[in-house]
Amino acid sequence: MPRGGTLTLTAENLQLDETFAAMTPGARAGPHVCLKVADTGSGIPPEIQPKIFDPFFTTKEKGQGTGLGLATVLGITKNHGGFLRFASTVGRGTCFEIYLPATPAAQVAADGAGSAPPRGEGQTILVVDDDPAICAVTARILERQGYRPVCAADGSEAVAAYVQQEGAIAAVLTDMVMPGMDGPTLVRTLRRINPQLPVLGMTGYGERAGLEVFEALGLPSLLMKPFAADRLLTALHDALHVPPGGRPAGFATPWRPAAAAPPGAPRSEARSS
Repeated sequence: MPRGGTLTLTAENLQLDETFAAMTPGARAGPHVCLKVADTGSGIPPEIQPKIFDPFFTTKEKGQGTGLGLATVLGITKNHGGFLRFASTVGRGTCFEIYLPATPAAQVAADGAGSAPPRGEGQTILVVDDDPAICAVTARILERQGYRPVCAADGSEAVAAYVQQEGAIAAVLTDMVMPGMDGPTLVRTLRRINPQLPVLGMTGYGERAGLEVFEALGLPSLLMKPFAADRLLTALHDALHVPPGGRPAGFATPWRPAAAAPPGAPRSEARSS
């Protein structure tokens, strides 16, 4: 952060479910501790991001150091059975999250916390994502919870499915970044057909550059992939049961992991400017 900025350090207890693990390479379901370091610095250019964990890669000039040592960070994390995620936007900052398996005692505490997510009542939900794995995992979650999922691989296919089943589809869950007709275009198209249709968004952890565009759509929720099943089911239930004149649920905060911490879990946070 050559011009100054804010560095945020966070430690958090999380319960990762099988849905989150299925969407995240290297992750396993169970209790974890998440250590997060976020800055508001210059960010990492997209063309460099695939190389940042290479052992001998650096963007430093000779005599200016060797960089962040991310290869070592990744190695330590994996040796402890954990995994690492990061996202960065040029000019806006970078966030690294280290997930480490928690102790068996934390498992007991996490299992007893929270309540079961609300069940569906047979509503048909249209799931739109160009990744077949995401569609399959999401459909299984919805089916187990009492919904009837219908999948579409892109925006055009989703519009066709909705028109064919208009009146039967209760809500739409769509990815925001897709080839061809993207999520925002799909949302606007569906709203022209049915302004009252609940549409929830999904977006990848590293796709926050266009977050303002997504927020401008006024979606009841924007899920950050990979998300926990409880997060999806709660957001969907809320969108389907907004009282007359009520406001839909707000957006998930961009930097927060998709799996919510159990109530009462210890948390520490430090900020410096």
